[in-house]
Amino acid sequence: MTGSGSPCGACKFLRRKCIRGCVFAPYFCHEQGATHFATIHKVFGASNVSKLLAQLSASDRCRAALTISYEAQARVQDPIYGCVSHIFSLQQQIISLEAQLASVKEQAAKGYSSNNFQGWLQSENSNTLMPQSVINESMTPVYSGNKNPHSFGANENFMIPEVLNDMYGSYGDNMSWSFDQDHD
Repeated sequence: MTGSGSPCGACKFLRRKCIRGCVFAPYFCHEQGATHFATIHKVFGASNVSKLLAQLSASDRCRAALTISYEAQARVQDPIYGCVSHIFSLQQQIISLEAQLASVKEQAAKGYSSNNFQGWLQSENSNTLMPQSVINESMTPVYSGNKNPHSFGANENFMIPEVLNDMYGSYGDNMSWSFDQDHD
């Protein structure tokens, strides 16, 4: 149950009383949680999600709720491939960038002058496999017009604590992804 005595978004959507210790309450606020839970319920079913969250430790539930929400949104947006289309897009970007990096290393080994290198780099950028606009669109998870990309409700720490930004990278506008530099 939420602090104000009103049911959580999941219980509101399911039209049931939200009891103390409700497994959904910490992750689906009263205001917008029902909208987000509707997608999760449509794709996975409330009972399945409840069982899954109940089996996890309390420390893992927030990450699981976030992941389930991402996967449900992706499945609604792309019923055939779901989140796999996002993964494939990122894999294609990695392949393209690895090829570009190998080419840059080759050019650096040849000792190109700065002017030649700049001209070559501009031509390489125009020859990438995916235009930058496609890369940005494909990397951005699709969500409804939530004005605060860090939460599913009015309270910005309600669904995704700021600590998770360190675990997932920084989200930025429209929840586009960025990755830490220290991972190999």
